[in-house]
Amino acid sequence: MKKLPVFTLGVEEEFQIIDPETRDLRSHMSKIVDGAKIYLKEQVKSEMHQSVVEVGTNICHNIAEARKEVGFLRQQIVELADKQNLIVGAAGTHPFSKWQEQSITDDPRYHNIINELQDTARSNLIFGMHVHVGIENRDIALQIMNQACYFLPHIYALSTNSPFWEGRNTGFKAFRAKVFAKFPRTGLPEYFDSVQSYDNYVETLIKTNCIDNPKKIWWDLRMHPFFSTIEFRICDMCLTVDETICIVALIQAVVAKLYKMHLMNTSFNIYRIALIRENKFRAARYGTEGMMIDFGQQKEVVYKELMIELLEFIDDVVDELGSREEINHIHQILETGTGADKQLKVYEETQDLKKVVDFITGEFTKGL
Repeated sequence: MKKLPVFTLGVEEEFQIIDPETRDLRSHMSKIVDGAKIYLKEQVKSEMHQSVVEVGTNICHNIAEARKEVGFLRQQIVELADKQNLIVGAAGTHPFSKWQEQSITDDPRYHNIINELQDTARSNLIFGMHVHVGIENRDIALQIMNQACYFLPHIYALSTNSPFWEGRNTGFKAFRAKVFAKFPRTGLPEYFDSVQSYDNYVETLIKTNCIDNPKKIWWDLRMHPFFSTIEFRICDMCLTVDETICIVALIQAVVAKLYKMHLMNTSFNIYRIALIRENKFRAARYGTEGMMIDFGQQKEVVYKELMIELLEFIDDVVDELGSREEINHIHQILETGTGADKQLKVYEETQDLKKVVDFITGEFTKGL
């Protein structure tokens, strides 16, 4: 069997900048970003809200490199925040912060988005993790994107980490996607039968002034318009480095497995997006604790059983990728719960959302 190519990785994480006294989100007035740019250059960016910092790894050639980079970036942001008497946390939403009270970053790009989208943009106070997997050939990338859609809810459920919104227990394990759904061109991607049809779609949107650049297609999974990657954008921001890297490893393994099937002239079934959307809702609502639909068997199956099946599906590529240890962490998440489960447990025990924030910030550098 032909050796697999190197599936390079890039990981973007969006962090919460928090006031240690009030535990609310707080503007860092670009001081953290400006301080980080001295030695992290373009690896750190401001986001639309001034209480958010986004970091991105360099191109990583394996999961070990990705772990090192993700850990390093978290450590750097913690140290820079500490100099401003601020702390840092990682979750898909803040437990009680109100978007109406958050300052917007003074940047023409964000002013343009707010001018167009108004309160849907101002209220988009959410935090995600994006994973890029390198694939040079766009035709193969599109095929894998079409097939990988089926696994998006399975991956998403593991990352669920946004049960609270504006001081309320939403009843969802991941409310972040519900907030983001107000934006246009979000959610699960369309099916495209060729790169040409995909490019025609993008060109039509630009020509008709729906978008001014293809990055404004904010799907859960997209072919990146400028890099030779497919970008998984569905995940909540994860509490710990271990959880982030575990999910990055799972995403890489799914892509590698689908690529291997392509080399063997086989492919995974492509299901209607309308059906996959049902599983995405279940992932957001119940996380790893619910049932999902096995569309091949056309029946409900306990999520944890489906995840074990997915692990068996990817098993023959994991050792070649060198990510066995990281993939095995999935069993721990299934046993001890996702970030959302842990947040809810703290709240159940304390009835205090500030204690939930303390938990989130306390987990941020765990394992570093």
